[in-house]
Amino acid sequence: MGEIAKTPQPPYYAVIFTSERTAGDKGYGRMADLMVELASQQPGFLGVESARDADGLGITVSYWDSLEAIRAWREHALHKTAQEKGRTDWYERYALRVSKVERDAFFEM
Repeated sequence: MGEIAKTPQPPYYAVIFTSERTAGDKGYGRMADLMVELASQQPGFLGVESARDADGLGITVSYWDSLEAIRAWREHALHKTAQEKGRTDWYERYALRVSKVERDAFFEM
């Protein structure tokens, strides 16, 4: 991804997904790309930022305009398939947090 998401004026919501990967790809890279592509087509999606270090610790933050949009994404059939693969094949552990963004600021140097 490599970009800072262009989000609207708050309020909006951030879904913060922090994970530690298992060894090997096992189809993870392809599915991760597909999830970003699919999420970006969902109503209420505002953007995504993602990073992973060499040891497998990753943080992905997706931005949404409402809690309803987040719920709809959580229940999307292909996303549910990816969630299950994550639990069985791709992650040692993960955390999921949903936050309301009430203030933001952007700076360019």
